[in-house]
Amino acid sequence: GFFCQNYSVGFLCNDNKANQSNQSVNRLVVNTHRPKLSENYTEDTWLKLRDAVGAIQNSTSIKYNLEELYQAVENLCSYKVSPTLYKQLRQVCEDHVQAQIHQFREYPFDLCSSLDNLSFLKRMNRCWQDHCRQTIMIRSIFLFLDRTYVLQNSLLPSIWDTGLELFRTHIVSDVAVQKRTVEGLLEQIELERNGETIDRSLLRSLLGMLSDLQVYRDSFEERFLTETNRLYAAEGQRLMQERDVPEYLHHVARRLEEENDRIMSYLDQSTQFAAMSVPVCKIQLHMQSYAFMAVFIPGLSNLLDENRVTELTLLYQLFSKGKGGLPTLLQFWRDYIKSFGGEIVCTPEKDKDMVQDLLDFKDKMDNVVQSCFARNEAFINAMKEAFETFINKRPNKPAELIAKYVDSKLRAGNKEATEEELERILDKIMIIFRFIHGKDVFEAFYKKDLAKRLLVGKSASVDAEKSMLSKLKHECGAAFTSKLEGMFKDMELSKDIMIQFKQYMQNQSEPSNIELTVNILTMGYWPSYTPMEVHLPSEMVKLQEVFKLFYLSKHSGRKLQWQPTLGHSVLKAEFKEGKKELQVSLFQTLVLLMFNEGEDFGMEEIRTATGIEEMELKRTLQSLACGKARVLNKNPRGKDVEDGDRFNFNNDFKHKLFRIKINQIQMKETVEEQVSTTERVFQDRQYQIDAAVVRIMKMRKILSHNLLVSELYNQLKFPVKPGDLKKRIESLIDRDYMERDKETPNQYHYVA
Repeated sequence: GFFCQNYSVGFLCNDNKANQSNQSVNRLVVNTHRPKLSENYTEDTWLKLRDAVGAIQNSTSIKYNLEELYQAVENLCSYKVSPTLYKQLRQVCEDHVQAQIHQFREYPFDLCSSLDNLSFLKRMNRCWQDHCRQTIMIRSIFLFLDRTYVLQNSLLPSIWDTGLELFRTHIVSDVAVQKRTVEGLLEQIELERNGETIDRSLLRSLLGMLSDLQVYRDSFEERFLTETNRLYAAEGQRLMQERDVPEYLHHVARRLEEENDRIMSYLDQSTQFAAMSVPVCKIQLHMQSYAFMAVFIPGLSNLLDENRVTELTLLYQLFSKGKGGLPTLLQFWRDYIKSFGGEIVCTPEKDKDMVQDLLDFKDKMDNVVQSCFARNEAFINAMKEAFETFINKRPNKPAELIAKYVDSKLRAGNKEATEEELERILDKIMIIFRFIHGKDVFEAFYKKDLAKRLLVGKSASVDAEKSMLSKLKHECGAAFTSKLEGMFKDMELSKDIMIQFKQYMQNQSEPSNIELTVNILTMGYWPSYTPMEVHLPSEMVKLQEVFKLFYLSKHSGRKLQWQPTLGHSVLKAEFKEGKKELQVSLFQTLVLLMFNEGEDFGMEEIRTATGIEEMELKRTLQSLACGKARVLNKNPRGKDVEDGDRFNFNNDFKHKLFRIKINQIQMKETVEEQVSTTERVFQDRQYQIDAAVVRIMKMRKILSHNLLVSELYNQLKFPVKPGDLKKRIESLIDRDYMERDKETPNQYHYVA
C-alpha cells in the first residue's frame, strides 16, 4: 500500500517596512510527519515477498504485480527495515541453493554411475542457468534494497554477488561435485582434441560459471594445463620419431591453432599464454634431447637449402612464443650461414662462381630474414657476423674475385643488365665488399682492371665507373679512392692534350699518315708496368718524337716513359673477301706489320724483329693464329704456340663484320699479372707496417712488445699475423729505427 505523508507548510513573508533596518534573510520551513506502520504490515509484506521469491525459485506464477512488490520493498526500506529484510532474503536464497545439491548427490561417483559425465555437465549447467535467471528476477524486485542499504554498507555483498557466493559455497565448492564437473570438462576437451564434435556452448557456459565464481584458476586451469602438458609431451615424443621437421612443424602449428580456437570459443582468456605456450615448450624440450637434435639440425638446414618460406615462418612463430626459443634458433641460423658460406669461399674449385654464389646466398638469406623472421634485428646482426666470419676464412682471394667480378660487369659489351640493374648489382657487391678485411687486395686488383678498361677503351659506362667510385669512397673514405680518382683526372687531361696535339699536327709541314692518341699517366696513380723495349716502325718512332717535343714544350722538366703494354691500334687489312679493319693491341700490330715485308716467318724471326718478350709473343701469336679470328695461319696446327712454329698471312680470312676486335687478349689477366699484383699488395703492407711501427714508437718513445703489437692491430686495416709483425720489427731494429732495451729485451726504444 501507499502511505500518504502530510506536510504542514508555512510561508513567512518579508515585511519590507519592518525589516528594512536589519535586512534579515527569509527561509522556507517544511514540517513533515511520518505516520506509524500497522503492527502486522512488516510481517505481512515480507510474507508476500517471500511467496514471490519462492514462486521464482520454483518456476511458478507470481500472485502479485511486480510493481507492487517493488514498492513494498521501497516502503520497508523507508521505515528502516532494510537490515532485517536483507537477512531474510539471504536466508531464503541460501535454503533454496542448499536444497539443489541433492540432485547431484543422488548418484554415486564411481565408474558404474548411471549418470555419465556429459549428462552430469548438462544437469550442472541447467542448475547454474536457473540460478542466474532466478537471481536476476529476485534482484529486480529487491532493487531498491540493493541500491540503498547494500550500496551504503561496503561490507555487504550485492544481491547478485550473494547469489554467486551461495552457489559457490553450497554447490561448486562441494569436493565431489567440483571433481566431477572438472573431469567432465576435461573429458569433453580431450574428445575434441581427438577429432570428435562436442557441445562448445555447454563448455562455454560451465567454464564461464567457474570464472564468475572465481574458482576457474584453482579448480580447472591447473588441471587443464597439466593434462595439456601430458598430451603434448607424449605426442611430441612420438611424432618426433615418426615425422620429418616440416611435418612436425605443421602439426605443432595446427595444434596451436586448435588451442587458440578453444580459447576464443570457450576457455577463459587468462589461459591464453599458458595454453598456447605448452606445445611450443614441448618442441623446445624435445630440442634439448640428442635424438631431436639429430633430426632438427639437418631438417633446419634442408628448410634453408630449399628456401621453404612457409615452414621457416612457422618455425620462427613457434619459437617466438616460448621462452628461450629464439636464441636456440638464432644459433642454428648463425651456424648454418657460416657453414654454407664457408663452403662457397673455401672451395677453390668454385672460385669461378664464388662471387655470384655469395650474392645469391646473401639475397636468399635476406629474403628469409624479411619474409620469415620478421626482420628481427638479432637475426640480421647474426647474419652479418656470420658473413664476416666465413668470408675472411680464406684471406685475399674473395677480395680479388670481387674486384674481377666488378670488372666483368663494368666492361664494354656487357649486355646482361640495364643501367638500373647494373646499379643494383653494384649495391649488392658493396654489401659483400663491406665484410672483407683485406680491402687493399681489392683495391690493387680493381685498380689494375680499371686501368685496362680506361686505357684499352673497354669501359661500358663512365657513369657506372664513377658510381662505383662514389660507393667505394663512401664506404672506405677519400684516401682509399684518391689514386683511382687520379686515374680519371689523367684521362680527362689527356683528352684536352690530344685536342691541342691535333691542332699542332695540322700546322706541321709533313703530316703523318698515322693518327696518334696518347694518354699521359701520372706514375703514382696507375699500376706499375714493367718497362718493355720493342722495335716500332720508323714512322711510329718519328711520331712519338714529335709528340715528345710538343709535350715537353708545354711541360718542361717532366719525363715521358712510353708503355707499349696496353697500346692498341686499328689496322686496315686486305683479304680475298675484301677490306677489313682489325682492332688489335700494339704487340699484335707489330707482328701483323711484318707480313707486309714477307709471307712466312718463324717464331724466332718474329721475336727478333719485334723485340717482344718470349712469353708475351707466344700469347700474341696465339691470339692471331689460334683464336676465333685467325688472320694468321700456324704450321703445324694446334692450340699452343711452340718455338719451332711458323706463321703466314691468312689471305682466305672471312668474317661477317667489317671491324673485328682481336685485342681482347689485353683484357685477360695472365698468371704473371696476378702474381705481380699479389706481391705488390704484400710489399705495400710491409711498408704500411713499417710506417705504423715508426709512427707509434716516435710518439711513445718506449714500449713493450705486446703493447706495440696491440697498437698495430688497432691501426692496421688489413689482417696480419703476429709472426709478420715480429719480422717487420726485427727489420726496423736492423735498420736502426729502434732498439731493444739492454736489460729488458721485450721492450723497445725509439731511435731519433
